[in-house]
Amino acid sequence: MVKRRLGNLERQLFAYAQLRKARELRTGDLTKPLGITAKQERELYSRLARAGLIAQVRRGLYLVPRELPIGGAWTPDEALVLNTLVADRGGRYQICGLNAFNRYGFSNQVPNRVYAYNNRLSGERTIGAITLMLIKVADARLGDTQEATTREGLVVVYSSRVRTLVDAVYDWARFGSLPRGYAWITRDLAERRVTPAALVETTLRYGDVGTLRRMGALLEKTGVSARAMRKLESALPKSTSTIPWIPTKPKRGTLNRRWGLIMNGEI
Repeated sequence: MVKRRLGNLERQLFAYAQLRKARELRTGDLTKPLGITAKQERELYSRLARAGLIAQVRRGLYLVPRELPIGGAWTPDEALVLNTLVADRGGRYQICGLNAFNRYGFSNQVPNRVYAYNNRLSGERTIGAITLMLIKVADARLGDTQEATTREGLVVVYSSRVRTLVDAVYDWARFGSLPRGYAWITRDLAERRVTPAALVETTLRYGDVGTLRRMGALLEKTGVSARAMRKLESALPKSTSTIPWIPTKPKRGTLNRRWGLIMNGEI
């Protein structure tokens, strides 16, 4: 239940945060300026978090609104939550997957959580009304990003358009993005939103063997230059194994020997 009537300490907390233009408060920030004990501070944070007037990022770290919400609870936005959570761990992130698909117009689906590659945290976290799906990856898998600025002036980091397309192939199992991703790539190539060279370079840097094979076959289908495909082909290890072109369908179809794919469907 929202705490509608604020006590003296609650009013002092918001006045202190607004005076300093602070968006986050930590354990120990209030004891001296408000003249309270550590126990009183803990109880103050706890009361306001339960009332929905501040949001707990983790124990000892809280987000506060710019202005006190009138007659209702407050929740931080996605950018503030993600920036604060990852920065608190000294990490980096980039929003990816379903959110990036929607951002670049590949999908009309509006996700109910925020998917983010990062180098510190894994699993689901809920802060305020924002649910994060945090995907921990190696430092080398972060990169090829694009920044956006929110209405509140916060910078949020997304995977770039070309990186998002490559991840639609690479991380198909997590995002359910094949075979749709093939159509997105084909359309973007036709409309010159991305180039074959950029797709190849990003695939080589962030893809695995399966991504290289599938991207190679797709580029071959779209008739790109032999030179671009040779770069992918030369990076593939020698193997006689095969994988399906569409991984969600039975492994039945014609064999593409060049890429080691069972062509088990159309895009």
